[in-house]
This record gives sequence, structure tokens and C-alpha cells, in this order.
Amino acid sequence: MSDAEQLLVEENGAILVATLNRPDKLNALTPAIMEAFEAALHRFRDTPALRVMLVRATGRYFCSGVDLRSGKPTLYESGSQVREQHRRQNMGMHRIYDEMEHIEKPIVVAHQGPCVGGGLELSLSCDFRLAAQSASYAFPEGKFGVLPASNGVSRLARIIGTHWTRYLIMANRQADAERALVMGLVHEVYPDDTFDAEAMAFCEHLAEQNAEQMGTAKIAIEMAHDVGLAQARNVERLANSVLMLNPHYLAGIQRHIGSIGKKDED
Repeated sequence: MSDAEQLLVEENGAILVATLNRPDKLNALTPAIMEAFEAALHRFRDTPALRVMLVRATGRYFCSGVDLRSGKPTLYESGSQVREQHRRQNMGMHRIYDEMEHIEKPIVVAHQGPCVGGGLELSLSCDFRLAAQSASYAFPEGKFGVLPASNGVSRLARIIGTHWTRYLIMANRQADAERALVMGLVHEVYPDDTFDAEAMAFCEHLAEQNAEQMGTAKIAIEMAHDVGLAQARNVERLANSVLMLNPHYLAGIQRHIGSIGKKDED
């Protein structure tokens, strides 16, 4: 299989679909896949007609993590080398995940099977995570005596809290789809036989939402999470001070007021 075939990218209306397509290797991540994924991400960002990005996979695994056989393991001489490797290299993961979080459009990931290690770290930078009943989640890094260091602690703790992060990281336990839903790790769990259709329907619903509201909400939610309650309320006010001057809002609220008035007359 060529490098280009390892990530399939296509447009489905307003939805850009990026599909991990290395099923014989359990969709393990390689430098070629991450390079192609970053290119797809930029295409999504820079194309106004594309409203939603869907990340999915073929085969029985969503992703088994980073392909440790894609190159020689690095032997480090100092802790500083390790930290710099995580920050600047790691197949560009930190740069890519930051961009995913900054793009003012929704990114959805659909897990049809096990999502492990680096695949889960990538998924944590998506805005919505959907799971089939067959999906499961784990960080095997603990078996080697290390931590998942490209979202696996930092972003995970923000999403599911320290309570469940300890379960996945310290206890090194796996979570099935239903437990992941309880944790707050995924937003929805769907039956395997309808999963693809349900995931696409979810993306189509997002594509119908107001783009300005979606982009502003993505920023405001992160900001509100990082500050105290009083400042979080200021974030809300600032966001709406822009949105409520938008012609889309003004036209919509006028239609709504007009429909209420008509009902009252009836």
C-alpha cells in the first residue's frame, strides 16, 4: 500500500472525511499518515464550503497507536532530549493537535473499534467523539513504565477529570464504549450495524448549524473553562456582543418575533 492510500480523504457535501486506511497494521500511525492528516486538516481549515471534518477508520481497529516499527527507537541521553522530542518532533503531533483545537470548525471522530495510545491522543483534540458498541479505549504506555505525553494526560484530564484519568493512566485499565460514555470520554454510543450512518447523520446535523456561532462557541468554551466564574461570564458577554450583531441573528430573531405575533393574532 502506498503512503497516499494510508489516509483516504474525500468530500461529502460540506463534510471532509479523512479515513485511516491501514487495516492490516491496525491503522498504526506513521509519519506519512500524520503528514497526510495535517494536509487534510489544512484543506478543511482553508475551504469555506467545508463545515465539518469527520475522522474515521477501516478495519477492526480505529487505531492501535504509533507504529513502533516504522523507525528505529530513539535512545535518549537526557531528560531534556525527551522533553524536546515530545514538544517538537513526535511526527508533528503537538503542532497538529494544537491546530485541530484552534480551527473554528467542528471536528468529529468516529471509533468503530479499539482506539489505543496515539490514536486516542489524536481523538482527544477532536470536538466530538462517537463510539460504536465495539469501540474500546486504553493507554498501553503504562506497560512500558511511561506516560502518554501528547495529550494523553493533559487533554484527557480536562475532558474526563482526574478521577477517570487515574483509571486509564495509573490503573492502566481499558474502558469499553459504555464505560467511556459514563466517563464523558465519548458523546454518543451507537449500535455497530448503524454506526456509519449515525456518525454521518451527526456530522450532517453539525453542518446545518450556524458557522459563526459554532466557531465562537469553540473558543468561548475553552476560555470559560480556563478562568474563574466571573471572567467566564465576561467571555459569554463578549461572544454574544459579536454574535448578536450578526445579520443572521438579526434576521432570525425578527422572523421568530413575527411568527409569535402571528400566533397571538390567531
